[in-house]
Amino acid sequence: MVDRVTLKVEGMSCGHCVKSIENSVSAISGVDKVEVQLDSGIVNVEFNKDVVVVEQITNTIEEQGYTIGN
Repeated sequence: MVDRVTLKVEGMSCGHCVKSIENSVSAISGVDKVEVQLDSGIVNVEFNKDVVVVEQITNTIEEQGYTIGN
């Protein structure tokens, strides 16, 4: 079943940041689509909630050196 999550990500400042998040989150099994909006600091993810949970996505972003905001 497809689910969507919108995350506020702090610490993104350039195109490299966008690619880092897109590549790392896209590599997670069950993630279908990743859209990073640098200007607003928003990351939208579509994923199969039977395969991956939001915590795995947030942990992956944090492992890249970014902070998940409120």
